[in-house]
Amino acid sequence: MDIGTILGLLGALGLITAAMVMGGSPDSFFDIKSVLIVFGGTVSLAAVNQKLKVVLGAVKVLMQAFFDRQAPPETLIPVLVDLAQKARKEGLVSLEGEDIADPFVAHGLRLGVDGLSPELVKAALTSEVAALKARHQVGHKVFRFMGATAPSMGMIGTLVGLVQMLKTLDDPSAIGPAMAVALLTTLYGAILAFCIFNPIADKLENRTEEELATKRLAVAGIESILQGDNSMVIQSKLEAFLSPGARAGLSKDK
Repeated sequence: MDIGTILGLLGALGLITAAMVMGGSPDSFFDIKSVLIVFGGTVSLAAVNQKLKVVLGAVKVLMQAFFDRQAPPETLIPVLVDLAQKARKEGLVSLEGEDIADPFVAHGLRLGVDGLSPELVKAALTSEVAALKARHQVGHKVFRFMGATAPSMGMIGTLVGLVQMLKTLDDPSAIGPAMAVALLTTLYGAILAFCIFNPIADKLENRTEEELATKRLAVAGIESILQGDNSMVIQSKLEAFLSPGARAGLSKDK
């Protein structure tokens, strides 16, 4: 569970709600027509922009922003180093029955045990990483598109409300409430875009970059194991993928 995502959303939406409550009746900030125009219109246009199954699958993609299941890349280094030591002592075939928790690492080593050259294994794994990035980007685009569209739908709703308001100019008492309703669509669009859709899109992109960094580290480690590199060489090579802070933490754990 990513506490930062939850606290951030609750904090932003909570502060906005608190400002509404302190400024008067919160009921005045709710209008079903504005909700239909902004939220319904944004989701509908997302279905135009992407395939329907991609938009429906965005809910599953959204969960990745709230759950961080990716292990830090530094936790993979000791595993790869231990595998390298075993491969040098007992031969590459000894890894065939090894219980490897990371399926990506297990797949790469299995290709090497089956006789593929380190170059071919690296090419296959690199293609898999590229495909993973492309799949994730489809989900990111849905939220990025909705983040860009929500304010526009809010403006459209405001224009619709202004047109309706102009029809009531003969009744001065109706102008104020009609104007407030017209502006609510702009408010909804801004909240959806800047408090939900855009931050979620950024968080998902960060998640993908973290996963890709771990995968690239794994590819380098697998290639080195298949080439028969010394475990100390592999350790040094893989630590180059880490930030200085992560390297320092890894050194303390030794």
